[in-house]
Amino acid sequence: MTEDRVDIGFGGRLRIPLIVAPMFLVSSPQLTIAACGKGVMGSFPAHSTRTRDDFAKWLEQTEAGLEDLRNIGIEPAPYAVNLVVNETNPRFEGDLELCIENEVEVVLTSKGAPTDVFDRIHEYGGIAFHDVASRRHAEKALAAGADGIIAVCSGAGGHTGSQNPFGLVNEIRQITDKPIVLAGGLSTGQDIVTARAMGADMAYMGTRFIACPESLAPDAYGEMLVQSSASDIFYTEALDGYPITVLVPSLENAGMTLEDLKGLQPGEKIGAHQAKERFKSIWSAGHGVGAVATRAPASEVCDEIIEQYDAALARVRTL
Repeated sequence: MTEDRVDIGFGGRLRIPLIVAPMFLVSSPQLTIAACGKGVMGSFPAHSTRTRDDFAKWLEQTEAGLEDLRNIGIEPAPYAVNLVVNETNPRFEGDLELCIENEVEVVLTSKGAPTDVFDRIHEYGGIAFHDVASRRHAEKALAAGADGIIAVCSGAGGHTGSQNPFGLVNEIRQITDKPIVLAGGLSTGQDIVTARAMGADMAYMGTRFIACPESLAPDAYGEMLVQSSASDIFYTEALDGYPITVLVPSLENAGMTLEDLKGLQPGEKIGAHQAKERFKSIWSAGHGVGAVATRAPASEVCDEIIEQYDAALARVRTL
């Protein structure tokens, strides 16, 4: 395996163009550091922490872990923080201030695209990627000043889109030459090569890393992923008012049926603290869940994906 690095604006610090997606109540500083140490961008959501002080500690832990890597001669990939930037997140302003104070290099914004947020991130030299599920949302984010677009397509784990990735990437590429990150069912190195061939610059993977021991996912969650396939994934808007994919076995374990879920109001919107209670027992995954065959450490998962990526690139070059 070669040690070539890709450079899409990060000074060659990425071994492959991959972001480990920020996963609510799953991502952790440990998972983030492990990915960054392999040249993969790790991330976590600010709202996974209980308080602003806890979020500050996560930032400190992450920075310390990356510095430890540098001290042993490893140049880590940059890490990213996800911020929900609308009224459903009462901690938004305080969490943004911490990102500014710590000069978080990459901020992944979602559920809103206010110009002032992007301006404040740009003031300290940060980069803002905004997630969207349609061309219209991409247009709004770009007009507000986003540096790149995360195209969340059908099959993504957690909060998801409904459009086919080919269609959505093509539509977004028509309106911008800024970076596009493709999310939705990606789970292998081959998938990353495919994403780049179709016009995206980077890939987003979440489900592939949930079962890693560095994640905050309960053991039962990890084991459920290993036993599941794409047919175990259910799409709904009833949990928090936004489209989301969930594991059917976790619904059943929580005492719910698909009929129960279909009967809830899809337009219901709840705060982050209420969503946290629901997602403690109802777990999410994307259509790439079938690739989760073991509960391997994140470093091993990254190595496997990197090897697959290199092999896929070599095959493409012979076509």
